[in-house]
Amino acid sequence: MDGLKSIIQYQTAEYGRVRVKLAEALDSRGITRNRLRTLTGVKYDVIDRYYKADKVEMLDLNFLAKVCFVLDCDIEDLLEYQPPRMPADE
Repeated sequence: MDGLKSIIQYQTAEYGRVRVKLAEALDSRGITRNRLRTLTGVKYDVIDRYYKADKVEMLDLNFLAKVCFVLDCDIEDLLEYQPPRMPADE
């Protein structure tokens, strides 16, 4: 084939995950979630969910764009793809 993998036959753990790094981005800049709320106009509960990386299954691109603008950062500062862990004997 062309070297691409079909995710249809894989379990979630087999194709990795995207880790939300908003807490690291804010903490390293000394910005609170409340301050980010003021700067972006986004509801605190939305920011808190991303900050805690709690039940974030789908990403809001508009929210991420606002955060990148306010923090003057790249999307890589907020998100990280983590490939699946393969057993050592494979």
